[in-house]
Amino acid sequence: MRRRWLLAVITSVVAIIVTGVYALAVTPGEVVASSPERSGRSAEPAGEPSPAPKPMLTFLPEPTPTPTSAPPADPGRAAADYLAAWQAGDLSSMTGMVVDPPADFAERHRRFDTELRVSSLSLTPGEPRRQGEEAAEVPFQGVREVTGLGPWPFSSVLRLALRAGVWKVLWTPETLHPSLGDGGSLRIKETRVLRPATLTREGVPFPRDSRAGGYLTGLDDTAAELALEEVPSGRTLLASSAPQRSGTRSTISQPVQAAAARALDGMERPAAIVAVDVPTGQVRAVADTLGGKWAFNGLYPPGSTFKVVTAAALLRSGLTPESPVACPAAYTIPNFRGFSNDGGADHGTVTLTMAFAFSCNTTFVQQAYERLREDRLRAEAADSFGFREKPGLSSCRIRPHADLNELGSDAIGQNSVQASPLCMAEVAAAVASGVWKPAIMTDEPPAGSPSPVPLDAGVVAGLRTMMGAVVTQGTAAQAGLPPDTAGKTGTAEVAGAESHAWFIGYRGSLAFAVFVQNGGSGGKVAAPLAARFLKAL
Repeated sequence: MRRRWLLAVITSVVAIIVTGVYALAVTPGEVVASSPERSGRSAEPAGEPSPAPKPMLTFLPEPTPTPTSAPPADPGRAAADYLAAWQAGDLSSMTGMVVDPPADFAERHRRFDTELRVSSLSLTPGEPRRQGEEAAEVPFQGVREVTGLGPWPFSSVLRLALRAGVWKVLWTPETLHPSLGDGGSLRIKETRVLRPATLTREGVPFPRDSRAGGYLTGLDDTAAELALEEVPSGRTLLASSAPQRSGTRSTISQPVQAAAARALDGMERPAAIVAVDVPTGQVRAVADTLGGKWAFNGLYPPGSTFKVVTAAALLRSGLTPESPVACPAAYTIPNFRGFSNDGGADHGTVTLTMAFAFSCNTTFVQQAYERLREDRLRAEAADSFGFREKPGLSSCRIRPHADLNELGSDAIGQNSVQASPLCMAEVAAAVASGVWKPAIMTDEPPAGSPSPVPLDAGVVAGLRTMMGAVVTQGTAAQAGLPPDTAGKTGTAEVAGAESHAWFIGYRGSLAFAVFVQNGGSGGKVAAPLAARFLKAL
């Protein structure tokens, strides 16, 4: 029953709707009837009622939509999507946005970033530029962060084309960077530059092949200097800043060290040159091919360079530079051994100055026997010139003599007398300044350093005269030493080997010692080496 009622309601609603549509379809005011003339039919018989006219259903046509196509994709949007994927490192998405990407598309991007040390990338698109209906360009700015070099800004262009209604990137190597066009490439060039932990007193690195590496730390430390370059043009696109010189300054002088190091170039024998600042005692150069820091700590017989100390003791005993003394070819200590001069030279009677200049062994042995037997020589060496066990950089020593043979040998720098090149440079500096002081490699003497020892003014004046005569008239006269140089040669005998060659001296504010291990004659080998050093300053 309920079902029949629902069907009746639905039928009524449909009828109402149809009726409404019908009413809207009839033209207002039109008589819905036809005459024979109009309808082409015979008239109905008169007097009979005409049948009700059938309604004419006329539906309005539906409007035809205007055919329109979807607007083409925006090249600016496509470019922004590509750049966003690139910035995020989404190589898979980038590949799908490119027209015919090369097989190694992703690998090229990875290799570019790896080889150029790119750690991050930021990209900013510009305004699109249409190139007709199906082509466009979008300029963009980029900044790559390059490890060790910093930010690297660049500009490039995305070229796009419309493919099947979608804008896609026409990728070329220049898209990565404009320098990659025409087969070009980019590279990181690394150059190692000197960045030492220790600098010279001037605040600059030590000279090339300084020969001082055993005495100071980090002289050969380096740092990487980076540059991003175009190939093949060689144009530098980005460069690291110059390394800061943050090393610790030493007492070494760059020009003095360079002169010492270059003076040893070509030396076949192990050798050392040590230079000391006369006023302060600071080491200004140490060039050493001996090894083991032996320029400071090695103990060698100093030979006739020790006659500076012996002469000081003799001057203190009452002799003067002008005192006449014998210089025979040979001399024998009474009841003891004999001594001779180099080459058997006999100079007869000369002043003490010339005996020193000629390096007369016989003179100094005889005078030591006559004047220095009561331990005076050892006391002079130990108390005035640092020949004793002591803290400090240098090493030198002398023992009390056991007999007159030992005294004679000690007087000419043999037997128990041993010294490092630095110790003998201290001896020369003491004559130059009038005060013995220990050599240092700091601004001030370290705690516990030996105290300075002022020398007798008359002794100092006599030694300066005598050391000057060595260069002008004596054993170093032919060495080519520059004017105003004062010094002393030494040829120290070594059992079973060639003699050591020595020359010590001073010029201006610089005192020095030159030593050539088993080098032979001091006057012929060490003194010319000293001349080469001094002339290079």
